[in-house]
Amino acid sequence: MLENLMDKINKNCNNVDKELVQKAYNFAYNAHKDQKRESGEPYIIHPLEVACILADMGMDTSTIVAGLLHDVIEDTCYNYEDIKKEFGSEVAELVQGVTKLGKIQYKTKEEQQADNVRKMLLAMAKDVRVILIKLADRLHNMRTLKYMPVEKQKEKAKETLDIYAPLAHRLGISKIKWELEDLSFRYIHQNEYYDLVKMIAEKRVERENYIQMIIKQLKESLQKAGIESDIDGRPKHFYSIYRKMVNKNKTLDQIFDLTAVRILVDTVKDCYAALGIVHTMYKPIPGRFKDYIAMPKPNMYQSLHSTVIGPQGKPFEIQIRTFEMHKTAEYGIAAHWKYKEGKSTENNMDLKMTWLREMLEWQRETSDATEFMEGFKIDLFSDEVFVFTPKGVVINLPSDSTPIDFAYKIHTDIGNRCIGGKVNNKMVPLDYHLKTGEIVEIITSPTAKGPNIDWINIVKSNQAKSKIKAWFKKAKREENTSKGKDLLEKEAKKQGYNFGEIAKGEILNGLLKKYNFNSIEDLYASVGVGDLISSNIVTKIREQYENGNKIPLSAQDIINNANSKSIKQNENKNGNKNGKKKNSSPGVIVKGASNVLVRFSKCCNPVPGDEIIGYITKGRGVSIHRKDCKNVSLLMENAENKIVEVSWGTENSGAYIAEIQLKAEDRDGLLAEIMDIITQTKTNLYSINAKTTKGKNALINIKLKIHNVEHLKDLMKRMKKLNGVSEVYRTKN
Repeated sequence: MLENLMDKINKNCNNVDKELVQKAYNFAYNAHKDQKRESGEPYIIHPLEVACILADMGMDTSTIVAGLLHDVIEDTCYNYEDIKKEFGSEVAELVQGVTKLGKIQYKTKEEQQADNVRKMLLAMAKDVRVILIKLADRLHNMRTLKYMPVEKQKEKAKETLDIYAPLAHRLGISKIKWELEDLSFRYIHQNEYYDLVKMIAEKRVERENYIQMIIKQLKESLQKAGIESDIDGRPKHFYSIYRKMVNKNKTLDQIFDLTAVRILVDTVKDCYAALGIVHTMYKPIPGRFKDYIAMPKPNMYQSLHSTVIGPQGKPFEIQIRTFEMHKTAEYGIAAHWKYKEGKSTENNMDLKMTWLREMLEWQRETSDATEFMEGFKIDLFSDEVFVFTPKGVVINLPSDSTPIDFAYKIHTDIGNRCIGGKVNNKMVPLDYHLKTGEIVEIITSPTAKGPNIDWINIVKSNQAKSKIKAWFKKAKREENTSKGKDLLEKEAKKQGYNFGEIAKGEILNGLLKKYNFNSIEDLYASVGVGDLISSNIVTKIREQYENGNKIPLSAQDIINNANSKSIKQNENKNGNKNGKKKNSSPGVIVKGASNVLVRFSKCCNPVPGDEIIGYITKGRGVSIHRKDCKNVSLLMENAENKIVEVSWGTENSGAYIAEIQLKAEDRDGLLAEIMDIITQTKTNLYSINAKTTKGKNALINIKLKIHNVEHLKDLMKRMKKLNGVSEVYRTKN
């Protein structure tokens, strides 16, 4: 198999470092030597096959090497740094980009899928070779899917049909796209697949004889015209035929383009000359001609397509393109590496990847996993229409797009100020479905109030939907801010207070920090839109205000009051007539009292081993804080009489919430490594929140259920050793 890989490299690739490929093979072989595939074969066969697929595509050294190593980080003891040390940062980044986020627990399968796709998109934007490796990986997995359980077969086949085949299509790699679709079709619709194979096989000889007769006639005519050509018959793929039968409700006998005749010539001029000869020989069917040479598809595909009536009155499809166009049609974006031969084509590549930038922009604004996956599939798999601006610029849009989609494609302001549209110089409604070849003009008004909310249900492109939503979010802010302020003031008045008097200073700052707001306007807007409930907010502020301004009592009086209230609450809940209530946390002892309700403060999350102090709250017993908590010093200044001594008891077998913050260099795989440590130490994860800061740094907040402070210190020590991590510390507030 290694010799086979080297043969493919010699045949298809330029300037590949074979010694590095050999080294990568040895490294992967040793890394996977104890692993087997579901088929029982040695695992190394899979990365070798992936590398062979990449070599068939004519990829460069780094991509083939990364193909051999693509599962090493995910499935073996080696990590990013090991790959980087042996093969350099370029290969390590490619391998890291392919590595999935499989070790993080998600609420739903769709959420996990959405996160993996987001990661792939970001990795593609950085280096598109990541997705080429991923496609090769998926293709070999689909070729060997028969060894998986039936449910897994269907799950993988559906994911391939929904995500990976459309991605191959978007990248113009038809060779991989067709095979992925046919393999998926075989597992999702098994009966239909084998019925179709059988029906097509029955008339194959008759069909091949017919196509050979046409090829012979075409060759003779093109040779007479002095056009050098290569002509062959390309059978339609099974999934393509099946889709046509289902979508158009046709039988196999009614589909006339089961085989297409492909003519390859040297120049664009020869393409149009050959088309003229074809249309002279056979009568073209009206409305069935498409010129993808003058208007290439977004995935770089170029060709002339026509359907004509052949001998015996049977229609057939014909495709005409140059040899270079054919290479691009087969390999798409991969042709950039296969045929560049040292030439710089980065600017051209940027133009070809415009769709990726648009998709990335949209996905940043979409947090809902279901909405993201639906939009992703629509963007990838929808057919396109090609329309013109009045100045003749070609604009491609999803099928069934409207003038509104066109307006937002031109510019956001054009979309927001759109009041009408013209198609071929005639006024059309805004929900009109554009057709290829039409000239579109947008009518705008400087006094337009902005988009209509109903447009979201009319437009087809995710780009337009995203921009309409962004406008409403911004436009509604002022209205929501005013509404939220009014609601809070009315609620405060109902509870006997003036909102402006109680919501200030440390009380207000603490509330804003709790909900991650930068200003009180953010709080107002959130209440106005309904994300927060005004009564809950006012109650929290009022309680803090009352605790800080109540007439002082002795500490023992307050403990007794809290204890008495706790017992009454317990009687109400449990019907306990004896008036006895156990301490809610036997791990803490309150000095000078028994049976006192205690709770652990969420602002500092104390755990056994921390120095602690108690604060007597109104109606909720004693709140336990760490002594280094910022709130404690504030409480001691304003309500010293409510501070009480507490200590840890002997019963500390439970789990306690602790929060840590981690600062690190932002890099792929960091979250997965953190999750590994949490899993290894048998720690329960409560929540995790990660964000990037300026300067490409990551700030990660993690809440954990731990047993004591030693358990927490061990976790923090392990995390501090991770590559790129600069700080790990407990949060105080």
